[in-house]
Amino acid sequence: MSTLSDLLAEHTDLPGDAVDHLQRVVGEWQLLADLSFADVLLWVPTDAGGPDPDADTRLVCVAQCRPTTAPTAFAEDAVGWVASEVEHPHVQQALAEWRIVRVPDGRSGNGSPVRREAIPVRCSGDVIAVLSRDTNPTQQRQSSPLEVAYLDCAGELCQMISEGTFPTPEEHSEILSSPRAGDGFIRLDPDGTVVYASPNALSAYHRMGLTTTTLTGSDLASVTRTLVTDPFAAQDVAADIRAALAGKAGKRMEVEARGAIVLLRTLVLRPGGQSAGAVVLIRDVTEVKRRDRALLSKDATIREIHHRVKNNLQTVAALLRLQARRTQHDEARQALTESVRRVTSIALVHDILSMSVDEEVNLDELVDRLVPIMADVAVVNSAVQIRREGSFGVFPAERATPLVMVLTELVQNAIEHGYEGGQSGTVTLQATRSARWLDVVIHDDGRGLPEGFSLERSDSLGLQIVRTLVSAELNGSLGLHPAEDGGVDAALRIPLGRRAPARL
Repeated sequence: MSTLSDLLAEHTDLPGDAVDHLQRVVGEWQLLADLSFADVLLWVPTDAGGPDPDADTRLVCVAQCRPTTAPTAFAEDAVGWVASEVEHPHVQQALAEWRIVRVPDGRSGNGSPVRREAIPVRCSGDVIAVLSRDTNPTQQRQSSPLEVAYLDCAGELCQMISEGTFPTPEEHSEILSSPRAGDGFIRLDPDGTVVYASPNALSAYHRMGLTTTTLTGSDLASVTRTLVTDPFAAQDVAADIRAALAGKAGKRMEVEARGAIVLLRTLVLRPGGQSAGAVVLIRDVTEVKRRDRALLSKDATIREIHHRVKNNLQTVAALLRLQARRTQHDEARQALTESVRRVTSIALVHDILSMSVDEEVNLDELVDRLVPIMADVAVVNSAVQIRREGSFGVFPAERATPLVMVLTELVQNAIEHGYEGGQSGTVTLQATRSARWLDVVIHDDGRGLPEGFSLERSDSLGLQIVRTLVSAELNGSLGLHPAEDGGVDAALRIPLGRRAPARL
């Protein structure tokens, strides 16, 4: 199965911030599909036209979300569809005109009637994709208060997506276990007064100790504060609701009230930059939390294993360092020092994993911690500075370890061979991340490559390790070239997703 990252890498060459924004949109769109009673499809423009500006822009569907509140409009999988002028003119029009396009009722490819709407997805001022909402109107529903509240909220969120104000990075970080619309939905007016509360939301508040039969017309922040057991948590929940009404990004909170545990999430509604109130999603997770306690012990065990591996590796590094100090032979001392650096790099990966709840590593944090270590263990006593430019992003642990090894070897190679003893200079790690690639250039302003140097024929142990890791573990490419302004550029390219097979 192809992930969204794989499909974006296959069909587009979007920059890293655009890919991150689309990931946030997909993280939120189950909520949008449920509120809309509609299928939501994500269409991205492909780079099939290449550099030709006159080439037609193709739009391909890379993800699909079906509603849990209504029948789907598409029984078949829409991923891989290409937007056509006959069946999807509204999608192409939304991309071309940068506006929401609504079309009269039409029919899908299998003849089923659908209601259609296309919403441009804006990021940093540019439209990078299109969301389409397709509703199957054969299932006629009465215009109940719940349906009206859902659709009004969905329309406002769609407008915010087209304006680039939803979702925000702060909201994405809080949605991993966020309540859904069907769990409990509360709509607030700009003053914080409840204008609608779904039956499930009302039931959750009754579990929390609410004695009245309705929430409509009450101040939700005040009501919630009186029910939450912990006074500090009660104050935080009330402050979060009021902050959302003031336009600040809401967050996910877990609170306990009278023995019940609920998840609360507040969404800001500001279509057109004007306050339209807020939405509070609530889910009763009392039973779920009981099962989660059993998983916590397992997670703690895994983190403890990473912690112990880190400690053992640090002990090995300390022993090697001690042996290097006692060794009189210069070549042996250098080999032991290089081993210390390599073991320390792996230990840092396990150190970060021991503090993480998942098997992913923030490479920016890791590289920043490695920089002083790489400078300290340099065999030359030089004033070479090491700095990072750009962002490496997050990598799975199985790829982070070889990548960190490669980076440390290349930086150390630049320091050892690029500068004479006591010479000052700068080694820069320049990272550029897109949907398809992580490109890293390790640039030094030293003396350059020796005459007749060949990376393939080099007998340096460090470069041999690098070549093996890049090709076998990272499936990437590496080149060492003279820099335009002097020195050397070590260019590393790592694929991030599955690319389409080459067309013959």
